[in-house]
Amino acid sequence: MADDPTKETSEDTSDISDASDASDDWATALEEQNETAPASFAELGSSATSTDSGQNLEFLLDIPLSVTVELGRTKMLINNMLQLTQGSVIELSKSAGEPVEIYVNNKLLGKGEVIVVNDRFGIRITEIISQADRIKNMG
Repeated sequence: MADDPTKETSEDTSDISDASDASDDWATALEEQNETAPASFAELGSSATSTDSGQNLEFLLDIPLSVTVELGRTKMLINNMLQLTQGSVIELSKSAGEPVEIYVNNKLLGKGEVIVVNDRFGIRITEIISQADRIKNMG
């Protein structure tokens, strides 16, 4: 039996109507998206915003940082390192009384001098590097 040409035509038109329904859905969704109101923001200078941002930033005050003070550095051969024993002295690149570097999270913060407070070592900060220098050291 031969196929009925009217059936093919009706199937083809149903596919076209399904495609047009899908494109209508997209068109409707795009229209709804375009109808949404633009975003609005509070003034930066308002007092309500400044107190809110202060409260929102308070959690940053509890983040722990690693502070390191570098007394000096040296290079040595593995052979010399293997010969170190208890009581050995390693000579560092800095002289006594020379400022030491202060690092926060491995980034140079400034320089200071070693002091003793209640039988513990401490650092008196003598110089904090500029913000521009800190940015240069980050990279």
